[in-house]
Amino acid sequence: MRAVAVILLLSACTTLPREIPTVEEGAEPLPDPMHMGVQTIMIDDELAQFRVAIDRPRASSDIDAYTDCAAAQYADIRGYGYARRIRTNIDQRGRAWVADAVYALSKDAPNGERVIDARPTIAACKASGIPTV
Repeated sequence: MRAVAVILLLSACTTLPREIPTVEEGAEPLPDPMHMGVQTIMIDDELAQFRVAIDRPRASSDIDAYTDCAAAQYADIRGYGYARRIRTNIDQRGRAWVADAVYALSKDAPNGERVIDARPTIAACKASGIPTV
């Protein structure tokens, strides 16, 4: 009986698709996502949390790009040259996705795979039309 309860409980949990399916040939193209704002919370001198929301994201990469852009701008404003994503939690609320992401900020390039060089990232964000802080 416990096993059935655990299975039912786990099946009630939903996970977001990491990628939203592409539009079939001949169908209307997906609309551009609408960036709905950033909330920044300084956790520590070198640790910041960003809460962002996007209406109609095409994929989880839209959320990643938005939090990266916010973190890059914030790192630059605070005098840090780099940011490194520690974690991102994503929740779907209707058509909108809301993310809560934490980044480590540093003056020197940190180790890791997801290191953001602030100034080039800010320029790429502006070129792509993704808002920063």
